[in-house]
Amino acid sequence: MSQANRLSGGLIDHGQPLSFCFDGKTYQGHQGDTLASALLANGVRLMGRSFKYHRPRGVLSAGSEEPNALVELRSGGRQEPNTRATVAEIYQGLEAQSQNRWPSLEHDAMAINDRFSNFLAAGFYYKTFMWPKAFWEKLYEPIIRKAAGLGSLTGEADPDAYDKGYLHCDLLIIGAGPAGLAAALTAGRAGAQVILADEDFRMGGRLLSETQGLSGQSGSDWVTQSLAELSTFPNVRIMPRTTVFGAYDHGVYGAVERNADHLPAPITGKPRQTLWRIYSKRALVATGAIERPIAFENNDRPGVMLAGAVRAYANRWATTPAQSVVVFANNDNAHQTARDLIAKGVRVPAVIDTRPDAPKLEGTEVLAGAEVINTKGRLGLSSVTVRLENGQTRNIECGALAMSGGWNPNLGLTCHQRGRPVWNATIHSFVPGPDLPVGQSIAGAAMGDMSTAAALRGGADQAVAALADLGITAHPADLPQAEDAPVSLTPFWHVKGARRAWLDFQNDVTVKDVKLAHQENFTSVEHLKRYTTLGMATDQGKTSNIGALAVMAELTGKSIPQTGTTIFRPPYTPVALGALAGRAVGKDFHPTRLTPSHKWAEEQGAVFVEVGNWLRAQWFPRKGETHWRQSVDREVLQTRRSVGICDVTTLGKIDVQGTDAATFLNMIYANGFAKLAVGKVRYGLMLREDGVAYDDGTAARLAEDHFVVTTTTANAVLVYRNMEFVRQCLCPDLDVQLISTTEAWAQYAVAGPNARKLLQKIVDTEFDISNEAFPFMGCGEITVCGGCRARLFRISFSGELAYEIAVPTRYGDALLREMMVAGEAFDVTPYGTEALGVMRIEKGHAAGNELNGTTSALNLGLGRMVSSKKDCIGNVLSRREGMNAKDALNLVGLRPVNAKDSVPAGGHLMAASGPVDAPNDQGYVTSSAYSPILKSSIGLAFVKDGNDRMGERLRLVNPLEKQEVLVEIVSPHFVDPEGEKLRA
Repeated sequence: MSQANRLSGGLIDHGQPLSFCFDGKTYQGHQGDTLASALLANGVRLMGRSFKYHRPRGVLSAGSEEPNALVELRSGGRQEPNTRATVAEIYQGLEAQSQNRWPSLEHDAMAINDRFSNFLAAGFYYKTFMWPKAFWEKLYEPIIRKAAGLGSLTGEADPDAYDKGYLHCDLLIIGAGPAGLAAALTAGRAGAQVILADEDFRMGGRLLSETQGLSGQSGSDWVTQSLAELSTFPNVRIMPRTTVFGAYDHGVYGAVERNADHLPAPITGKPRQTLWRIYSKRALVATGAIERPIAFENNDRPGVMLAGAVRAYANRWATTPAQSVVVFANNDNAHQTARDLIAKGVRVPAVIDTRPDAPKLEGTEVLAGAEVINTKGRLGLSSVTVRLENGQTRNIECGALAMSGGWNPNLGLTCHQRGRPVWNATIHSFVPGPDLPVGQSIAGAAMGDMSTAAALRGGADQAVAALADLGITAHPADLPQAEDAPVSLTPFWHVKGARRAWLDFQNDVTVKDVKLAHQENFTSVEHLKRYTTLGMATDQGKTSNIGALAVMAELTGKSIPQTGTTIFRPPYTPVALGALAGRAVGKDFHPTRLTPSHKWAEEQGAVFVEVGNWLRAQWFPRKGETHWRQSVDREVLQTRRSVGICDVTTLGKIDVQGTDAATFLNMIYANGFAKLAVGKVRYGLMLREDGVAYDDGTAARLAEDHFVVTTTTANAVLVYRNMEFVRQCLCPDLDVQLISTTEAWAQYAVAGPNARKLLQKIVDTEFDISNEAFPFMGCGEITVCGGCRARLFRISFSGELAYEIAVPTRYGDALLREMMVAGEAFDVTPYGTEALGVMRIEKGHAAGNELNGTTSALNLGLGRMVSSKKDCIGNVLSRREGMNAKDALNLVGLRPVNAKDSVPAGGHLMAASGPVDAPNDQGYVTSSAYSPILKSSIGLAFVKDGNDRMGERLRLVNPLEKQEVLVEIVSPHFVDPEGEKLRA
């Protein structure tokens, strides 16, 4: 329980000890510790194993850029792999396990890979796993699958809830360091709507880790004072533990708020994490900078850390990685680490500075012009070997090495829309370029302004500029006096002559691997990344990319900016799949949409079926009916003899308005719509760009500039999306607006000889719906039941006299109940999707089975609908020779020669005699049903040259179930082929 490396001071609560476990052993930390700081305080340096060679690894950094210290947290369903120990807050009872090792962290059998590193160099997988071919499935793939990954999942269900939400602001400030806080104070005082988000659980950035004061007070005190003021502003939302992980179009940013990761379990009813979609008018990136390591022999041992991280652990978390720390750097900033450690009583045997003119430092020896050329200590650093400026070598015993090669602006979010960084010769790193996401600006170290004073000024000035764009007047906040030292750095990327100097610690990429990539001509930065796996780890190369580019630049004789840089993509840090899913899990994973008549249908004992996301009534069993076919047959017969009602709300409904609405639909549909009269409905066919039919439906013209389009249930979203694409990209100059109204209107089909009589009892008397006043394919806006607004369409997909009537959804249930009462005199029946399908097959209407993504208008018997007098989507390619062949498939009807036989859907058609094989295939059945009108099974099928083969007999075969039925080709219009009923 001893914390041998714990120091005094810091920002932790020394009076609140917390116990936690790591690899089954109990340790003690304090409130405010991360797992990494608490382990270091307890003398634990070994925290993980690398991915490829399973080399021992310790913590490298103090932030989310950490590549080494990845652990599994918690257990059971809450187990979380690949969590960075540097950002995991400890709490009482935290369980943590190391990962990617067996049987233990200290004794990992897979470390044998390191002995064979010469055979596992960069690109070995491309060369090894190609031969012999037979080895892939039986040897290579099983081994790779077993070795893949770092952490593990339990397979148990996660018991916690995750949520999603939306936020809006004038200014989104990403990062709460000096630049972010200065910007927030400036914008908050101006009255702007501000969101201040930071991934840390304690805001302040580097101010929490430095000892330099601000106007006579400590950095942490100034942070506390600033946050206290910001918390009083109702227009400012402060969001700690919130990582903004992606910058998207139109000022939208993705963010994950970790509501309860710092607790054993979320508070009942509260989410563990929330995924926010933030809509910002302007965004300020103040994400600071990330220190870069130096590559040298065995620079990956536990205890070798970044100098800024060592300083952060000492000043913020009151811990040191060891009682003796050597510093290795090429810049003045790292000297501050030595000063702070010495001030806290930690021994610093030497500061090794690659610069010949390195400044002296009180309290330790500065070895100017020297280099660390090797380290010792298998599971933890014990000493370093230094090559002095005169060429002599020297061993220095130490428990930790704090290295610094300079700082790189943290510019991930600036690249998410293909922005290219540019080189800054002052700090010898890339800074954000001019191609930023719209509305985004940068301040502080993220822009290359490395001093605290420059960060404060930059944050305030950028906030003023961003708000000025929005017409909000702001004045820079009163800023404290702060250090303003210039960057003093001499570039030094790696020690020459090292055999294995590590660049990417997680993926085990060395300087030698980059040299091999160059040797084999993988010099492009994108090729380098993929050939070596550099930067493909969970840290996305935050600590490794620049070093690798520098090595490649040396090899090619180019400058680093000429060599180029990889750019970053979202997410900035890993995002839990649970957060992305939100509440869409379990029964909510595939949300169920209920029709307006659902409750009434349940009362009638309906049997339901899933149709996409919808739950629809399939049939309505009555007392005495023991088989579903009895119910369906009754519904069909009763509808055709009198009247039936079916809920068709699920059909897609798209409102199209504008002076160019008719012109727009003329482009969307294959047939003409420009001259459709007001008060009329037209059946329409939509083609893909390749000429294949993908949806049919109707368009009703309610006014000169107002149409209502209906689509099939399955394609409602697809059609709307395609129409939006045409509107925005192909016809941007047209005056037309679209909106999906599928759920805004409840719609019912009323079909059968008595359909008009039933509707006349509920349609208000001032509306004449007689055959003469409201003929077939008519439409209009009406009122029902004493003033309720409605729409009436005289269309039929059953072949009977039929209408579709729509009312606002909130009145849907009431309308159905009124119609059922009104229809009692006509023995009205509700009918479900099965009866609907039977009647549409009897009438020969194509549906989803026929619109299967491979059929053309010609195949469907709708070739005449593709107008040759106008342009439309798919028109040109629909005229391709292959789609108009003489022996093309035609939609036909099928009846079994023996009425007792069934017509199996999916069966294939063969000649009456001859072989049953693919070369002799004549077509296939798309839809089939039993027709109670014809008292026979019937089907729709695509048959080669089917229009000219009426009356011909074929064999319908189903080899899988050993079925063979003799069928006759007939017209697909089994019922009322002349259409007399629907026009009655």
